[in-house]
Amino acid sequence: MSFSAAAATGFVVLFLSVTVGEDEPAWSVKYDPSQICAFRGSTVTIKCSYKYPSRIQGIKTEVKNKIWFTKGNNLVPLDLMNDSDYKDRITYNVTKSSSSSFLTIKDLKQRDSAKYKFRFITNQPGGAFTGSPGVTLTVLDPDLRVQVRRSETQTELKCESSCDQIKPPSYVWFNKEEKMEQQTSSIVVSVRDGGRYSCSVKGHDDLRSPSVYAPESLSAKLMSSGQITEGRSVTLSCSSDANPAAKYTWRKKNNQSVVSTDQQFVLSSILSSDSGQYYCTAQNQLGEKTSGLVSVQVTYAPRPPSVSVTPSGEIMEGSLVTLSCSSDANPAANYSWYKEGEEAPKASGQNFTITNILFKQRGNYYCEAQNSRGRCNSTVTVNVVAAPRNRVAAAAAAVSAVLLILILICLLVWLIKTKVWKQQSRPGAGPVPSEQVNPAEESVAYSVVHLATKQEEPLYCNTVQLGPTRPKRHKKRKEEETVEYASVNCGRTRTDARTESEKQDSVEDPAALYSKVNKPGKNSRETPAGF
Repeated sequence: MSFSAAAATGFVVLFLSVTVGEDEPAWSVKYDPSQICAFRGSTVTIKCSYKYPSRIQGIKTEVKNKIWFTKGNNLVPLDLMNDSDYKDRITYNVTKSSSSSFLTIKDLKQRDSAKYKFRFITNQPGGAFTGSPGVTLTVLDPDLRVQVRRSETQTELKCESSCDQIKPPSYVWFNKEEKMEQQTSSIVVSVRDGGRYSCSVKGHDDLRSPSVYAPESLSAKLMSSGQITEGRSVTLSCSSDANPAAKYTWRKKNNQSVVSTDQQFVLSSILSSDSGQYYCTAQNQLGEKTSGLVSVQVTYAPRPPSVSVTPSGEIMEGSLVTLSCSSDANPAANYSWYKEGEEAPKASGQNFTITNILFKQRGNYYCEAQNSRGRCNSTVTVNVVAAPRNRVAAAAAAVSAVLLILILICLLVWLIKTKVWKQQSRPGAGPVPSEQVNPAEESVAYSVVHLATKQEEPLYCNTVQLGPTRPKRHKKRKEEETVEYASVNCGRTRTDARTESEKQDSVEDPAALYSKVNKPGKNSRETPAGF
C-alpha cells in the first residue's frame, strides 16, 4: 500500500533508494563521470549504471524501457530519441546482461551543453526511476594548445584546453604523425631535436592541438630596390615558420654584436659604413635557426685619396719611383695621375711608375679618383736631386777653374817680377819722381801686353793685391821698390834685334793690356814698359 502511494507521488521514495522491506534492494542510478567537457564537432559517450529490486511482493522485476533526456522533468521527460535537436546524432547502447546504459552523441554542438539524466521503467506497478543529478556536459570550441616551458637543457610541453577548468581530460601526444607512449598532460623533450609535437584528448585523436616546433624555413631579404645611396632608408626583413612565434635578432657579418631585435631591421639614414653583409637569427623555446647572408652595398663618391711616393724623401736622379693612390669609394674608383701645370694625364691606375726619373720631372703630382657618384683628388710632391756623378763633375769643373785662375795669377806675378828686374838692370834707369805719382793710383802695378793685332782701345785687367817682391835694401830706394812692372809680348814672331824706335813704339802701342796690382802700404806709379 505504501509503495503504490509512493509511486503515485512521482516515485520519490524510489529515487531516494528507500528500501520497503529488509529483503528489498535499493533503486539507484550512478553516473561515471558526473562532468564531461567535449569539443564542438567531436563525439562523446555518457554512461551510467543502475540498480532496482529483483522482486517486489514476489513479482520479478524487469526493465521495460530506458531513456536519456535533457528536457522535461523527472516524471514527464522528453526522450532524446524524440528530440529534434539530436536527430540522427544519438544512439543508446544497452546490454541485457548488465545494468548499464551508454549514450553516444556525435558531431557535438555548443547547444548540446546540458545535464543528461537516465530513466528506466520496470514492470512493477509504478516502478520507474530517474537518476539525479545526472551528467553535466560542456561543449566548447576546440582550444587544445601546447604550452612550452624551456630550461637550459630541456623543454617541458604541457597540453591544455578550455576543458581543464571544468574537467581535465586525459591527453595523448604525437611527434609529427607518430603517436607517443606518454598519456599525461605534460612531457619533457630535448631542445633542438627537430620534433613537431601536438596533443589531443584521449579518445579523440582526430582533434589535435596545433603542433609546436623550432623555427623552420627562415628567410632574410632586402626590401629596398634599386641602387642604395647614402641617406636613404633601407629595410631588411626576416621571417620564419615557428610555433611558438620566434624572436628575431640581426647581426652584421664579422661583428657579433646585435644591431637589431626587430623582425624588420630599418636603417633610416644609411651610411657608407653600413655597407656589408647581414644575417638574422630566429629563436623560440624549441630551438633556433640562422638565415643566409644579405648584402647591403651603399654607393658613394670617392673619399679624398691617400697618396704616397716610394722612395720617400729626396729621390736621386735616375731612381725608380712609384706613386700610389687609394680611395674609399663604391663603386670602385678609377684613378688618373696628373702633374701640376699639365692638362694631359701622366698615367691611369692606382700606381704610377717612373723607371728612370729625371731632375726635370720633379714637382707636384696629383691623383684623381672618379666613379659614377663623383670625383676627388690629392697631391703628392716628388723631390728629385742631381745624381752624384753630376755633382762631382760640377765640383771638378769648379776646382779646375779656380786652379786655372791661380796659375794665371802666378804667371802674371812672375812676369811682373821679371819686368821689374829688367828695368832695374838697364843703365840710366832711375826712380820715378815722387811728384809724378798720382795718389789715387798708389799701390797699383801695371803690365803691358803687346798683341800681334792692334786694337783701337787698350784692355785692362785688375789683379789681386801683391806683397813686396824683395826685401827692403835702404830708405833711398824705398819708392822705387813700391812699383813693379812686367811686359809680355804676344806677337806672332819676334827677332832679337830691335831698334830703339821700335821699342818706343811698343810702349805707346794702343793695343796694350794693363794689369793693376795692389800692394799694401805702398805708393805705386804707373809706368808703361816696352819691349
